[in-house]
Amino acid sequence: MLISKQKPLEEIMEYIEGEKKVFLVGCKGCAEGWESGGEREILEMKKKLEEKGKIVTGHVVVDMLCDKALSAIKLKNFKKKIDEADSLIVFTDGAGVQVVAELVKKMVHPGCNTISSGGAHAEWKGAERCMECGNCVLEYTGGLCPIARCSKHILNGPCGGSQYGKCEVDETIPCVWHLIYERLKEIGRLDKMEMFVAPKDWSLSLIAGPPVKRF
Repeated sequence: MLISKQKPLEEIMEYIEGEKKVFLVGCKGCAEGWESGGEREILEMKKKLEEKGKIVTGHVVVDMLCDKALSAIKLKNFKKKIDEADSLIVFTDGAGVQVVAELVKKMVHPGCNTISSGGAHAEWKGAERCMECGNCVLEYTGGLCPIARCSKHILNGPCGGSQYGKCEVDETIPCVWHLIYERLKEIGRLDKMEMFVAPKDWSLSLIAGPPVKRF
């Protein structure tokens, strides 16, 4: 189980500036337990966004959003309402946001920050996708996490050392910044790569402190 906390409404409004229609996604797993993205929180957010003049084309709360197969089936049932939206806002931990980003060809905004619990895991089998860094940056990276998937944890990448789309530290893994570029290009948001991501407060992160090898 991962701990998530909703981002401030002002931050979410900045994410969707210029967009009129959004689709909301929540999770009955961790997010419902931590009251950051269950049915009640999604309906409350829907009301807040509508009061701000946004149109919510629909919403769904998936049993376990970090389960990619389950989420794919659930989201497929809402394809028309998702297609109507300019973007999606996902209220759960970083792993769930990344699942949705892999399933839709639209901008996916993170609605929560994932708080360090000392190394808990989501249900994304075979890969660690959320490092519980306390201040989710998936908004700027097309839904691919540079904290969990870049060997150097670079926030404003790429480093310049990758070749043929592979990481220079470990050539068996893809350079996530190469993937981020391809993803942002696919959804027409390469402008995100021009935004400077300020240095993080690493004291909130699971990987704060002296470097260690987690894998």
